Amino acid sequence: MMLPAHRYAARPVLAAVLAVALAGPRIQPAAAEPLKAVVEVFTSQGCLVCRAADPVIGELAGRPGILALTLPVTYWDYLGWKDTLAQRPFNERQHAYAGLTGVRQAFTPQAVVNGGSSAVGSDRSEIDRILQEIAGQGGLPVPVRGEERGDRIVVDVGGASAPGRAEVWLVPVLRRRPVTVERGESRGRTVTYLNVARGLQRVGAWTGQPAHFEVPRSAVRIGDADSWVVLVQGVSNGKPGKIWGAAKGPGL
Repeated sequence: MMLPAHRYAARPVLAAVLAVALAGPRIQPAAAEPLKAVVEVFTSQGCLVCRAADPVIGELAGRPGILALTLPVTYWDYLGWKDTLAQRPFNERQHAYAGLTGVRQAFTPQAVVNGGSSAVGSDRSEIDRILQEIAGQGGLPVPVRGEERGDRIVVDVGGASAPGRAEVWLVPVLRRRPVTVERGESRGRTVTYLNVARGLQRVGAWTGQPAHFEVPRSAVRIGDADSWVVLVQGVSNGKPGKIWGAAKGPGL
């Protein structure tokens, strides 16, 4: 389903950062399989054609080296069912990707890979083609590690050549949620959502040097979130750019 694009308005939510240190040795990601790609799937409970993307998201979420995120949007709520997980900042994020992906109209389901490549979210073969191309280029260039220590989430971003300005984001994630749609195009269907983003929280800036951040765990205890991910993402004119690094939280 497609909707005309509108002007993006950046609305990041600032997380409470306890400490930032810009010194330290270059790190390697903690995971045995470093993340190669982040796949963001923009979807809606009220969009019937989005149901074809649901199994694709599930399969991607289980792949090593891949971080799959579901970002529910609000702009199809008028079809008769208000999406129970959707957030307007996800609409804005999708529209902001238009310049990088070459897609001028927002549509669902849309998969955006590493912030720079777009495919129909149900087109498994095209998503695989993009992922293979990214793997051939070495995947995500910036090493990122995130872990929970007591009441804090500790994030370390390694040093790397930075093509521009980047920001570090902490994304609260709800790992699994079944939803029964009672009205609209998907009426009567029960949809099981995986890795649902529940917000976008800016932690700080990254300039190419090793950086250390500590954030209260309470910062990600929103919207029934039970895990989190870290994204290191380029930014230009207030809009999100390509994703340079990422890390998964517990259970993902």
